Amino acid sequence: MHINKSLSVNMNQTKEIFAKVPEITFYFWITKLLTTGMGEVASDYLFENLNPFISVPLSLLIFITAMILQFKVRRYIPKIYWLVVVMVSIFGTMAADVVRVGLGIPYIVSTIFLMVALAVVLITWYSKEKTLSVHSIFTRRREIFYWLTVLVTFALGTAAGDMTATSMHLGYFSSGVLFTVLLAIPALGYKLFGLNETFAFWFAYIMTRPVGASFSDWLGAAHSYGGLGLGKGWVTLVLTIFIILLVIFQGGSPAKSMEDEDNVA
Repeated sequence: MHINKSLSVNMNQTKEIFAKVPEITFYFWITKLLTTGMGEVASDYLFENLNPFISVPLSLLIFITAMILQFKVRRYIPKIYWLVVVMVSIFGTMAADVVRVGLGIPYIVSTIFLMVALAVVLITWYSKEKTLSVHSIFTRRREIFYWLTVLVTFALGTAAGDMTATSMHLGYFSSGVLFTVLLAIPALGYKLFGLNETFAFWFAYIMTRPVGASFSDWLGAAHSYGGLGLGKGWVTLVLTIFIILLVIFQGGSPAKSMEDEDNVA
């Protein structure tokens, strides 16, 4: 029994060493919210002040570079991981804007399409790996599924947030409040009613995108568009500073499940 316990501890420690995502804490969620907001206003600022034929390829290049770095490292490195998340947010917003403005596809259509796409990704991931847990991201294939899911959730959150703010005429602030209420559902369900941890995580992960994006748009947009008029450039700068400070503060703790913690103890 002692040998089996030792083997279990060693296995869990090995998984922790090679885990490629951060520990899911309160600070993780705050950083995630800030990256969604920063990506939204940064994308809009670049789109409005820099030629799209320059800003879009440049953002794509930085995103690809960050992703290559993330796949090359063998463990969770905060600055690389969060750089990828930020670039997913920026490039994902740009891509959504191109689809809406360039192709003229309504937000309701893109939202439904992305919901279906997310379902396909998650079903495929589960059929191949038999788990969707972020505590198990220590193989290359699972990491690919993880980032593909992240990318689709960002795009879905962007489309849903824009749909409620513009197509449904709720405005940025009201949209932020709406999605904040929806974001509270998985948190309360997990804490009070034993909602499945993995389902709660991805539900919340999707909701953080429209929450952060809606409130950042509200802060940066002009008064004529229902915003506070602080300016998207300034909002981008302030959010970037907060993100950097939080990433430094969090250090390098990889994701661990409650089961892993119990086994190690």
